[in-house]
Amino acid sequence: MLFAFILIDKPDSAALRAAVRPAHKACLAAVADRIAFAGPFVHDDGSTMLGSLLVIDFASRDAAHAWLAGEPFTQAGLYASTSVQAFVNLWPQRAGFPPQA
Repeated sequence: MLFAFILIDKPDSAALRAAVRPAHKACLAAVADRIAFAGPFVHDDGSTMLGSLLVIDFASRDAAHAWLAGEPFTQAGLYASTSVQAFVNLWPQRAGFPPQA
């Protein structure tokens, strides 16, 4: 089942996010074959990060929460709030994706 992770950063956490980002990306790479989509929430300036939206396939809600508990940004205390919601993808994605190289 797909689970949407809605993850909001603590204020003034840009330096922490930058420092932990390589470990975060490695953690995502370990589940890359199960990621429906992933990316940061940003301010209207398009670059200042606010948090993350991840949609990943897990066998259960417990498995999704266990993964989140071990995720490097979670471990580092980056998030002010987290929410994990079951998600059903009913729309073929056509917009918002980076161009293929």
